[in-house]
Amino acid sequence: MTDAIKPITLAEDTISQQELSTLCEWILEGNRLTKSAQTIEFEQEFSDWIGSKHAVFTNSGSSSNLLMIASLKEAGRLRSNKVVAASVSWVTTIAPLMQLGLEVFLCDCDEANLGLNLVHLEEICEKEKPSALILCHVLGHANHMNEILDICKRHDVILLEDSCEALGSEYKGKKLGTIGATGSFSFYYGHHISTIEGGMVVTDDSDLHQVMLSLRSHGWSRDLSPERRDALTSEYEIDEFRNLYTFYYPGYNLRSTDLQAFIGRSQLKKIDKIIKTRSDNFACYAAMLPDYFQQISNTSTLSSFAYGTFVKNRLEVFEVLKAASIECRPLICGNIARHPFWLKTQGALTLANADKVHDYGIYLPNHHNITRTDIERIVEIFTRVAIPT
Repeated sequence: MTDAIKPITLAEDTISQQELSTLCEWILEGNRLTKSAQTIEFEQEFSDWIGSKHAVFTNSGSSSNLLMIASLKEAGRLRSNKVVAASVSWVTTIAPLMQLGLEVFLCDCDEANLGLNLVHLEEICEKEKPSALILCHVLGHANHMNEILDICKRHDVILLEDSCEALGSEYKGKKLGTIGATGSFSFYYGHHISTIEGGMVVTDDSDLHQVMLSLRSHGWSRDLSPERRDALTSEYEIDEFRNLYTFYYPGYNLRSTDLQAFIGRSQLKKIDKIIKTRSDNFACYAAMLPDYFQQISNTSTLSSFAYGTFVKNRLEVFEVLKAASIECRPLICGNIARHPFWLKTQGALTLANADKVHDYGIYLPNHHNITRTDIERIVEIFTRVAIPT
């Protein structure tokens, strides 16, 4: 098959053959595969790279979101039952809030960066007095972080960052996910780096870190610092033997494995190169598609997840690209308030900007194995049929 007709997918060889061969050798050496030393090493290396004090490896980015929110609740940080969430995000950005019994207020998106709309966010905070906010850095683009931080400070709102599409993106030199109280990441196969399935939570808050370590593993104390473990056993008068099966929080099992941590450690060695390629690819798309919506943000380093745009005839564009063996997707969720899981319990909610994303948004492939020739082919076929909004 020639390069001119090869399929262009949303992800390709995220984990290389060399990495898989090295993994096989490591497995056959008889190393422990469940969570152990590799996980601890991966967490430390990731926190060092991203610039956070703590990192917690999980089995998915979705579990990372759940863990962030559950830790706030179990640590007693939520002063009310009300939270704000990004309307353009992902189901598991929103679902954990609902599952934990919180009242969710969806914020419309910004017209340019597709993050939070500042006017709507201010209105929600003034009217509802929420305790927390979870935003989403859509396709790797930063929200208006300075303004959002100011709103959160004035209204006493805890900021969480869903950075699952933004691994390596920076805002004013600081990596996304490290600006709020906690940040989440996904290592699903189609993301920037992969541990097959997997995710990470980062935080500088040592107390939340300890709560997350316990919640991740059933609610027990085995993974906690000696000081935290001793404090719990003393408070509840638990002896050393009984403590092996004593649960201090209503925990989950959100752990990943050392097998996946081993892959993650090898992926970190190439992450900076991946980020550079994705950024260059975004610039290439932007230069070739001047007549279509272009996502714009104050992102000092853009680790582009995909190239998002709007077209009037989205289904037709999808069918033409599919026929040419080029993958594309809706611009993530569109308006989350128009999905069945929300409508069944919360009812319809009109959000003008998010509705536009919902009706017209489409994203085109971007990953570190896509070439300029691939992008030229995608753009040529895309512009042959796509009608700008």
